[in-house]
Amino acid sequence: MSKRRGEQNNWYALAYEDRLELMRKHGAIGRTFKGRILQVVTGSTGLDDWEWGVTLFGAHVDDLKDCVYTMRFDEASTLYAEFGSFYTGLVGSIDEVLAAVLV
Repeated sequence: MSKRRGEQNNWYALAYEDRLELMRKHGAIGRTFKGRILQVVTGSTGLDDWEWGVTLFGAHVDDLKDCVYTMRFDEASTLYAEFGSFYTGLVGSIDEVLAAVLV
């Protein structure tokens, strides 16, 4: 992900206090998924197109979808976030994964 630097919506043109408040609200929404989603945020080294990566872990794909959908529509994301590709996968033994996808 990266923060938008557009002509109309430029994250870095906002005052620090405004960015702080938007991220507080964004984090509050994310915390509503506690116990269902584990999030790992990684910072970029400046060697690719994105400022950071967000990895989400969950036991149920519906929880992941709910989290991503909800978080994308808060103000910090809607106006100021740029998203890359999303990748999904299942973790488990071959039998567990096959049972989950062949339902």
